This record gives sequence, C-alpha cells and structure tokens, in this order.
Amino acid sequence: MWYHRLSHLHSRLQDLLKGGVIYPALPQPNFKSLLPLAVHWHHTASKSLTCAWQQHEDHFELKYANTVMRFDYVWLRDHCRSASCYNSKTHQRSLDTASVDLCIKPKTIRLDETTLFFTWPDGHVTKYDLNWLVKNSYEGQKQKVIQPRILWNAEIYQQAQVPSVDCQSFLETNEGLKKFLQNFLLYGIAFVENVPPTQEHTEKLAERISLIRETIYGRMWYFTSDFSRGDTAYTKLALDRHTDTTYFQEPCGIQVFHCLKHEGTGGRTLLVDGFYAAEQVLFIDNWRVLHGRECFTGYRQLCGCYLTRDDVLNTARLLGLQA
Repeated sequence: MWYHRLSHLHSRLQDLLKGGVIYPALPQPNFKSLLPLAVHWHHTASKSLTCAWQQHEDHFELKYANTVMRFDYVWLRDHCRSASCYNSKTHQRSLDTASVDLCIKPKTIRLDETTLFFTWPDGHVTKYDLNWLVKNSYEGQKQKVIQPRILWNAEIYQQAQVPSVDCQSFLETNEGLKKFLQNFLLYGIAFVENVPPTQEHTEKLAERISLIRETIYGRMWYFTSDFSRGDTAYTKLALDRHTDTTYFQEPCGIQVFHCLKHEGTGGRTLLVDGFYAAEQVLFIDNWRVLHGRECFTGYRQLCGCYLTRDDVLNTARLLGLQA
C-alpha cells in the first residue's frame, strides 16, 4: 500500500512543477529497491533425497533427510575436516579456533551430489557430506533415539517384574551384560543373581562394567554394624531415603551393594523385597535413585563399592545402547 501512496505523491509533485516553465521530468523512483532482498532456496535432487538450502546473512539453512538444520558460519569453518584443519587419525582438530573470524561468511557455496562445498574469504575450501551434517547438527541430535527412562515407584516396579541377570551370563556374555544395562538405564537399578557371597566376587562383578572408584572409604568397602564409627550407616537403625557422597565435589555415579550375610529380622531395603533372601548384587544409579533401609536386629555383613558413571555409560554405548 505504501508503494502506491509514494507513486501518487510523485505524480502530484510532477503536476506542481509544471507552470509555464518546462522542468525536466523527475525520474521514477525505484521503490522496490527499498524492499528487503528475497532469500532464494536452492533446490537439488541428491540421489533419492531432495536437498534445499539457503544462504542467510549470519547462518546457513539446510533441508535434507526430512530435517531442517541451521548452522552458524563460524561453526562450519571451525569444524572443517580438511587435512590442514583436522587430524583424521586422532580425530582431533588442528585448526586454532581462536583464529576463526566470528563474523566469517563463505564467498561461495555449491552442492555436488551429497557434498556441500564452502569457499571462505581466504580461498580455503571446506566440504561436508550431507549425512554428516544431519548427524552432527543440533536438530539431528534431537532426533536421536535416547534410551528410555521409566519413572517408577514400588508398585510400578513390582508389576513390571524386571528380571535379574544371572551372574555367569553377566560375566561371560555380552548379551547378559547388555540385558543388565538395559534394565539399569530404564529404572536406575538392576540386579545380578546367583553371586557367591564374597567380596572377591562382588569386585569381579563391578569390574565387568567399570573402573572401581577409590574414595575416602577405600576401593571396596566391607562392614558390619559398628556403633563406634559414629555413622548411622554402620548401625542397626533405620536409614531414611538418601543418595551417597553428596558432599563430594563430584558425587559417585553408581553404587554396588552385596549382602554377604544376614542373620536376624528386619533390615529390608526400601527399594525391593528379597535383597537379603537371595544371593543378589544390587546396582544403583546414585544420581537418580534414593536408597535406604529399615531398622534390623541380628548380624549383617555388607560389601560394595562405587563406580565411575562415565565408564558404565561408555560400556552401554559399546554394546549399542543410547546412554
């Protein structure tokens, strides 16, 4: 509408200037030049997938594999995989990130089949496979299937009837280990059954999935009720729901419990029944699940340890799980 109004004003001005004296006609203004330039999509067919892209002022937009992705130019330059910028043997960057201009823009962009080529102001050429961009884009990362988690209580867990994994299968087969880790990632706790009640077997079990973390309590801890320790954990008193080592700069990620001997009554854990009745080792995600116990009488021996969270999750990823 404003374009037509300006055209009308221009005509009126021409009429006013006519009055016996011939004035040169004013040039018709190019009002369209005042409008923002349209950004055009570049379309091409890449094998069986259609690819389209736009070059914006501060970022690059790509449509491919049913995903719309946006990349900052500085990110694209910094992630160049050319021989001078990236060591393909060590998978580490050779380019000095600080040397990249934060306002960098490509001079030209072209697509050849499934490869995008960016030519930068200094003449350097970066090339990216379209599938690599999908995999490493923010939008592509969001589409990854993450191992599901279940929010549960005692009733939900009991109804789920999550099976324990046999000790031998856990130690000797990847199938048994993967089944255990699937349960652990799903619920934050998991059991290994038929484990001989010794500290050595507990340690062997723990080392199957992670390095054992050394703490102020030692590498493997082993204890019975001992009121002289001045710690409720070492008594027969009830221990309310809690997580361990919250006073550490980095609280321990995974905790391993094994009841070696239990004579008496009570002491049921607040997690599940049957822990003391069977030769089971319990693994707990200490960043997710609270644990505790009721008071008990009699004699009890426990052993356990802490595991490094990164190692446990890495073991899961090696077995093909999204952790």
